[in-house]
Amino acid sequence: MLGHALVVVSDAHLGVAPPAVEEALLSFLEAVPTLGDCLLVNGDLFDFWFSYRRVIPRRGFHVVSALAQLRRRMPIVMVGGNHDRWGGDFWERDLGLRFDPHRVTFEVGSRKVAAIHGDGVSEPGFRAALLHRAINHPATALVYRAIHPEIGLRLVDYLSPRLGDHTPDPAELAAAAERQAQWAAGLLEAEPDLGLVIMSHTHRAALTGPAPGRQYLNPGAWFDGFRYAVATERGAELRRFSPAAPPPPAPSDSR
Repeated sequence: MLGHALVVVSDAHLGVAPPAVEEALLSFLEAVPTLGDCLLVNGDLFDFWFSYRRVIPRRGFHVVSALAQLRRRMPIVMVGGNHDRWGGDFWERDLGLRFDPHRVTFEVGSRKVAAIHGDGVSEPGFRAALLHRAINHPATALVYRAIHPEIGLRLVDYLSPRLGDHTPDPAELAAAAERQAQWAAGLLEAEPDLGLVIMSHTHRAALTGPAPGRQYLNPGAWFDGFRYAVATERGAELRRFSPAAPPPPAPSDSR
């Protein structure tokens, strides 16, 4: 069992979000022990992360340090997202977090939980499927690792705005969120022992109960008004964090 009150956060996209988003997240991580007794980071904490053997990306230093301090106080689970799936063994070996690039399963109280970021589920079309396959192919990480970090990170800065899904169409975004909810309902049906499926990626907060006592949860995007969620064995709740400063305007929607 991981704990009794699970705090869930995802989609901060640090590195492209305004600096206030990271500042608020650091305040949030300090406050997490007052909100629950375990933490799930469900993907896309960073807009890009790659675990080199000898290098830590500078843009993530403050948040990595905060996670390391928080880990001394509570269990932390991290799922890789399509922007930060290349975690390697860094999170587990150096920070003691439980990390999986695709899915983690654990218990909150007596409730079995499956956490999945959600990319590859809600995007239609050949281009999105091809990009998803490329990101997850082992050869991609091997090739990227051979590039000097200074060059590799600049390459990501150049390509990320061109490769991401930046659709502003509310109807398309709503349809993607609905496809994800239907996929989660299918997973709950396929795995009867699951009590909660947590997904992110669409940046659309959601909490539904497709079956009695069983739920699908999307905490929403942290960069969009500092959204998070708390889940227990009895249920879940969508929340917003309130730091001292008001939330900044959300960046362009890129999943």
